[in-house]
Amino acid sequence: MPRFYIASEQDIMRGATSDEYFFRALDILRKEKKDRTQVLAEVTTHALPNGWPWGVMCGVEETVRLLEGKPIDLWSLPEGSLFTPKTASGIPTPVMTVEGPYGAFCLFETPMLGFLCQASGIATKAARVRRLAGEKRIISFGIRRMHPGVAPMIERSVYIGGLDDVTTPLGAKRLGLHPVGTMPHALTIVMGGPREAFEAMHKHLEKKIPRIALVDTYYDEKIEAIIATEVIPGLAGVRLDTHSTRRGNFASIVREVRWELDIRGHKDAKIYVSGGISEEKMPELFEAGVDGFGIGTSLSNAPTIDFAFDIVEMEGSPVAKRGKFSGRKRLMRCIEHGCYEVDVRTCPGCGGEVEPAMVQYLKNGKLVRRLPKAVEIRKRVLDEMKRAHFVG
Repeated sequence: MPRFYIASEQDIMRGATSDEYFFRALDILRKEKKDRTQVLAEVTTHALPNGWPWGVMCGVEETVRLLEGKPIDLWSLPEGSLFTPKTASGIPTPVMTVEGPYGAFCLFETPMLGFLCQASGIATKAARVRRLAGEKRIISFGIRRMHPGVAPMIERSVYIGGLDDVTTPLGAKRLGLHPVGTMPHALTIVMGGPREAFEAMHKHLEKKIPRIALVDTYYDEKIEAIIATEVIPGLAGVRLDTHSTRRGNFASIVREVRWELDIRGHKDAKIYVSGGISEEKMPELFEAGVDGFGIGTSLSNAPTIDFAFDIVEMEGSPVAKRGKFSGRKRLMRCIEHGCYEVDVRTCPGCGGEVEPAMVQYLKNGKLVRRLPKAVEIRKRVLDEMKRAHFVG
């Protein structure tokens, strides 16, 4: 038996992580000689979590790889595209379409939605944090809160959403990055105190690694920050990871630490904060002088986007279950403002030029478009947050 409760790549590709009713449906369709019925299905969502006005499309590469080799055509918003749950006229925005014999892909609806829903939710949350943080550094700290089997997916999603750094060797390697991190509280405890830990860290870390001291293990944050200035000549920064039960007014603590660093000649030393950091808490910490954030659970445990996958056309005729909009839709996007609408020649909002929003990834199962690297997808997210008018 496997040691860990995790699906292998082979398990996913053979449908072992799919819902049983798809197997039963496929068996019935085969016996009725209906499994080759040509259908067009689309991915949509009626609303985004927490009233978010926009989302980030993520998980496309994994979905393409899942369906590659099957006799289908797959079109999608490019990964990293910002989208609204509905078009300007209120039609649910189709973010991906799959066309082909239903029996060729019905077993893969479950993992397909799993790839898209969770990754898009995490990437969207990361993009919201990135937009709020401006140019300040944001590091992903959320891996320890989630199953390690999905750690690479989480780190890819937060990076695509705009975070600067990840912390695991595996996640960083797949992204073409170097993992970051200096010291845990355990180092201070095992070494016998902050002074001893800071001395050892400065002595043994590679010279290229910035010296960032964790300053809240035993004493007041200000006291441990002062100790760090005494021990580490080239102090790059300090990190405050104070537990909420000991935090008090966190912004005031940051201001005190900033003062003590500056008055001791360490004006270039950065202040990073972590531990329960959320969107709501960030603005007051900006004002207090925080230079960067380690954000964990609120990102890795971001709400999933509730995508659905529905047949909207069968053998060339429009069909749909209740609550869905039937028929093939040509999704267009305003070139200037980034808004979406279906079956239009000009933008209904500004009258400007529009272009097809989706691109084709699979044609009869063959990959017909290069899958971009994560750094390229991340750039798309950052660029679209600047241009799309619905971002605000």
